[in-house]
Amino acid sequence: MHPIFLELGNLTIRWYGIMAAAGFLTAALLIHLNRKKAGMNQDQAATLVFLAVICGIVGSRIFYVIRFWSQFRDNFWEIVRIDHGGLVFYGGFFLTLIGITIYCRKQQLSIIRVMDVCAPALAAGHALGRIGCFLNGCCYGNPTKSIFGVTYPESSEIFARYGDVAVHPVQLYEAIANIVLAIGLFYLARHAWRGIAMSTYIILYGVIRFIDEFFRGDHQQVLADELLSGSQIISLCIIPIGIMLLYYFWINEKKTIPTDC
Repeated sequence: MHPIFLELGNLTIRWYGIMAAAGFLTAALLIHLNRKKAGMNQDQAATLVFLAVICGIVGSRIFYVIRFWSQFRDNFWEIVRIDHGGLVFYGGFFLTLIGITIYCRKQQLSIIRVMDVCAPALAAGHALGRIGCFLNGCCYGNPTKSIFGVTYPESSEIFARYGDVAVHPVQLYEAIANIVLAIGLFYLARHAWRGIAMSTYIILYGVIRFIDEFFRGDHQQVLADELLSGSQIISLCIIPIGIMLLYYFWINEKKTIPTDC
């Protein structure tokens, strides 16, 4: 756990913010590389990235504040201190979908093509963000005796909750899975039929998050006799949606491919 990147007098730069910024820049680069696949010019791609960043941060923070309101009701200033950590991915994901959809309609861009281009960028950016979580000591795992276990200092929330025991580095599990996913989606965005990359992302990230949550130790399970977390519930909702979308685009886009007689 190394939350502080640099201290200059009263100015403190945290690794969480550095990795979040690196994630956004990586996402912007991938969108730029694939923008022509969605018929976007440079200005449209830049605006889309800016919009996605704003929606992602605001949506993620709103969901986190709602979920952990007891931490903020006596200290409203902390609501804007995202450099301390505290973002819920699915909150940003859904608000970004809304923002991109509105923007695409105004610019007369193909929503599906744009979503295909955004899929690998989202996975790559999320991977770097999770590394930031690992350095910050948030979104941590539950105790483990496996060789992958990591320990945190006495000053950390993890130590206060579990003591001097090793926990799963779930942040890194998810980061690695997202990197692999981003590589595959980058290929699909360039070579697969319309909607395939987007649908694949919805399915596979839902699966990744559902599995990863079983190793999380920083939240309480809320459903199925306290077996499932809120994120797992959302995952179980979006995975079938992704499967239906994949089937739809696979069948319908395949019909548009000309065949030799």
